Amino acid sequence: MPPPFVYSKKDFVSDVCWSRGSRLIPAKFDTAVQAGWIERMDKGLFRYHLGDLQTRVLPGAHGFVAQLNIQRGTERRKPQEILSIQQEFNAKQFNFNKINPEEIIFEMIKDTGEVNERGQQHPPFKMVVLVNVSPLEFGHCLFVPDPSLCFPQILTPFTIQSGIESVLLSSNPGFRVGFNSLGAFASVNHLHLHGYYLDHKLKIESIPVKALVPEQGLYHMSDFPGGFLFYTESEQVEKVARAICRVTDFFVEGNIAHNLFMTRGCPPCESIPGEKDRCLRKGVRVAVWPRISCFGAKEESALNVALCELAGHLPFKNKKDYELTTERDVIDIIQRYLLPDEEFDTLEQQLTHLLKDS
Repeated sequence: MPPPFVYSKKDFVSDVCWSRGSRLIPAKFDTAVQAGWIERMDKGLFRYHLGDLQTRVLPGAHGFVAQLNIQRGTERRKPQEILSIQQEFNAKQFNFNKINPEEIIFEMIKDTGEVNERGQQHPPFKMVVLVNVSPLEFGHCLFVPDPSLCFPQILTPFTIQSGIESVLLSSNPGFRVGFNSLGAFASVNHLHLHGYYLDHKLKIESIPVKALVPEQGLYHMSDFPGGFLFYTESEQVEKVARAICRVTDFFVEGNIAHNLFMTRGCPPCESIPGEKDRCLRKGVRVAVWPRISCFGAKEESALNVALCELAGHLPFKNKKDYELTTERDVIDIIQRYLLPDEEFDTLEQQLTHLLKDS
């Protein structure tokens, strides 16, 4: 087992911004992830070698970032058949206890400094970071909370908090973390987050939002594809993670599929920020999209609408679609997976009451 990656709040990076021409100094988290990922790529542990991907920004107001990754569509493990958002963990199916141990980059352990009444440190929660052997971008890894506990793909406060903290540990504004629920194109029913680097700005990082319950970090995104947005800087991570989990628990209880996307972003504002403020990335934006459920096995030839696509990052699996798909085409595809306006508005009212009453 590789040595653990031990961190504390002191390791969070606050002075992050998108700036052209300036040299990015990697944080120790980035160095550990990237070195471990490259080492395992060189060892041949992946299903295919990932080089530089063909990338283009689709013309139009949304700035969709399209990438061509043919091998992910042809070489990856066949996704599990998902029949319910509340489907139980099944030890007979593929899960992260069955991986090659060499795929593990490290275990993330947070040093909280807390001790019990006997003066002993509380045993730390464990987050295992391993390579995704079918990567969609550079550094694509999976964050799995103690795999031996066999959690199904339903978020917990610890998992959300760890995801946000991993973004804060990175000095790279292109490091992203996300989650697909069951029924929202999760491939494996064993609790995990995705993390990867995408060296392109996404509109979601700076779009204006409307405050709903700002004291809990909750905002409304009206820009397509709509959705909810949470924002936190390093001091409020635990509080905001709990609020996000209340929302996702509400979705699970109501059998509502959902996707999350965590990225460095501007503080919430109701108008487009100026150029200088638009480049600042001090905190983390967490987009949450309730959506129409999709059950059964994934259709691997199509543009599956999951965490990346909703955030504006479009991994295509064939050259024709990559070259010919327009912004209008993408909007039409994504729209088919979004909740009807009336249903979304009702949900917004319910979530606003839920968090105001907490």
